[in-house]
Amino acid sequence: MQVKLLGLFVALLVLAACQTKKEEVKKIEKEVVIKNETPLERGEYLISVLGCDDCHTPKKMGPKGPEPDLERRLMGHPSNDPFAVDASMSKMVAEKMVAIFSPGMTSAVGPWGTTYSANLTPDDTGLGTWSEAQFTKALREGKSKGLDSSRPILPPMPIAVYKNLSDDDLKAMFAYLKTVKAIKNVVPNAAPPAKG
Repeated sequence: MQVKLLGLFVALLVLAACQTKKEEVKKIEKEVVIKNETPLERGEYLISVLGCDDCHTPKKMGPKGPEPDLERRLMGHPSNDPFAVDASMSKMVAEKMVAIFSPGMTSAVGPWGTTYSANLTPDDTGLGTWSEAQFTKALREGKSKGLDSSRPILPPMPIAVYKNLSDDDLKAMFAYLKTVKAIKNVVPNAAPPAKG
């Protein structure tokens, strides 16, 4: 009986050691993959997993519902797409503390007012004239256009999450955004909450 228990104990130790080794190997593999990633690859990955297309790319109707219109990828709210809510909807937004999104999901009306997602393409109407420092300030400090004298970036932009990105990640994102198709699109300015 003691021999069987001892054998079982040894088998469990070996199994635990193998499991620890597997976890260590996976961790090392992950670190190697990250280290072999170019900044542009890292930037593309981050733009994808952080959901930038969710708000900054207009949607089109696909077979399974709305999907990003990749011909207009990251252009922000289309300048020729009016989005307004009527007085009763504005009242509901203010009273119920809800948000209403445009059909293309590139703008939203909430208690903060109306916001339009920015053009993230390298056109001069987007990030074309921005510096890396401006991009970093915009995401770290929530400053519109990354300028000290500008208004805060408004909801639904998740600045509280993005401000925690590393310097390398922000640089990689900016570098990648400079490589996407440039699209001329002047996004409307944010509007204050409706009164009344």
